[in-house]
Amino acid sequence: MIAPMQAWLLSQGRCVGCGKPIPTKPGKGPMRVDCRCGRIYLYDPEVKKYRRATIDEIK
Repeated sequence: MIAPMQAWLLSQGRCVGCGKPIPTKPGKGPMRVDCRCGRIYLYDPEVKKYRRATIDEIK
């Protein structure tokens, strides 16, 4: 029940924790984006999609 809601929020460019728009940065290739609430995402500007960062990608 939670996963579809989180997928919908990410498809809208919103944080799954606070629901606010995820800030974007200009650039090429996958980039790290931090939300104000502390969640970390990876944004791929070529396909314009967000995904949650894994623990290995945070370090």
